[in-house]
Amino acid sequence: MNINLEYYKIFYYVAKAGSFTQAGEDLCITQPAVSQAIKLLEDSLGSKLFIRIPKGVKLTPEGEVLFSYIQKGYEYIRLGEEKFQKMLDLENGEIRIGASDMTLEFYLLPYLEKFHERYPKIKFTVTNATTPETLAYLYDGKIDFGIVSEPFQARSDIHVTPVREIQDIFVAGNRFHTLRNQHLPYTALEKFPTICLEQNTSSRKYIDHFLAKNQVVLKPEFELAMSDIIVKFAIRNLGIGCVVKDFAKEALERGELFELQFEDKIPPRKFCIVTGYNNPISKAAKELLTSLKEEK
Repeated sequence: MNINLEYYKIFYYVAKAGSFTQAGEDLCITQPAVSQAIKLLEDSLGSKLFIRIPKGVKLTPEGEVLFSYIQKGYEYIRLGEEKFQKMLDLENGEIRIGASDMTLEFYLLPYLEKFHERYPKIKFTVTNATTPETLAYLYDGKIDFGIVSEPFQARSDIHVTPVREIQDIFVAGNRFHTLRNQHLPYTALEKFPTICLEQNTSSRKYIDHFLAKNQVVLKPEFELAMSDIIVKFAIRNLGIGCVVKDFAKEALERGELFELQFEDKIPPRKFCIVTGYNNPISKAAKELLTSLKEEK
């Protein structure tokens, strides 16, 4: 049975209105067109769907059974259209983001705050992960985009947009005051206890690679998962901490830590937005990405 779905739409409107004329007005078509569509539907189904009454029409028993199913289906379609339109109008929808603690705190959070003020009904799902994990989520289509920190290697189908520069530094507490204001060689680090991020992070790989070029291999006393904990350990004089400067800014300003000075500065690196060329993303995610890239 191959019945034009438009006939079912007209049937739905007639049943709801109890009138061919009113259904025509609701659909912006003529009453004869409504009558013709209902006749063709009845002929296809082999049964009458309406009987005439003084003020219009009412459903036959067979028509009532059909309407109970058509009503659910058509109203579900209309609900889908409404949800779809709300997503286009940014009144609904979800944005899935991959970000580390560092990229979230020192780059993404202010943008999320402003975006949420403009579009309060948009839902955010932020997956907290390292750079390699964020890239894996992007490859699998589990996030719309990610904010990662260099260094990293991405597949050819990933678009990379640098957005903010960051600086790695070494910091120490008053136990190491003799190092203050000195211009040190990096080999000096091998004489002191050090505190670093875990080896699976892009930040640790970057520092290890840089130090290796200076003939230095660190064997940290503490390897931690979070940079803000490195700052706390350094304040307690448990060692010399290696962190992105943003994490230590407040402790440096309060004088709880000081930055070690070296003969050569560690080259800065960047936060980057990563998106997949082949990954479909929501209208809301596209809008947020546009604001991020416009203000980079």
